[in-house]
Amino acid sequence: MTIDSQRLADLEPYIAPTFGNVEVISTQLHRFSDHLLRWQKVQNLVSRETPGNLWTRHILDSLQIIPLISPVSGPLRILDIGSGGGFPAIPLAIALRGQDFSMHLIESNTRKCAFLRATAREFDLPITVHTARIEAVPPETIGAVDLFTSRALAPLPLLLSYIHRFWSPESRAILHKGRENGEELKSADSDWVYDVLKHQSATDKDGVLLEISHLRPRT
Repeated sequence: MTIDSQRLADLEPYIAPTFGNVEVISTQLHRFSDHLLRWQKVQNLVSRETPGNLWTRHILDSLQIIPLISPVSGPLRILDIGSGGGFPAIPLAIALRGQDFSMHLIESNTRKCAFLRATAREFDLPITVHTARIEAVPPETIGAVDLFTSRALAPLPLLLSYIHRFWSPESRAILHKGRENGEELKSADSDWVYDVLKHQSATDKDGVLLEISHLRPRT
């Protein structure tokens, strides 16, 4: 099997037929990978230990959100917090091309924001980037949010406090978490009430995706 055919096979579990041509999406994701690696030479966007495994460790890991939100009946309004080098937001936006969605990214690092804005322009993605700390962004500048995403940002109790400022009754969050997810859930239970589904990561044996809904403070 060639590298290209292997990568197409890698994508098939994540990309629904209604999302468009898998080959086109694969090409766009590889363009994004090359684009990120060019920026990585002058700016630390991802861990220096992971660029050689960018496809699995970052891109496929990000795309695990897709089956959890399909089908997209639109409009889907996404808020990604602590966007960093663009994961999971950019691969998700590329895979959603042609769907009825919009995305806000919040990141406090100005250089990373420059990368995110350049990427949104390069790939013509419906993304708005906010250069600010999460707690400094007024919820009215974001508007209603259907889906929250975040990856490798903060422990779950703090993450939920960030998200709750923008939360509405129909919102849900899909959050990438690592091996400490069980302890983080126990800790979050002290201050928050929510429903949670835990999805095992296909790219990290210790990782999960936490699907959270009905979030509210514990009283």
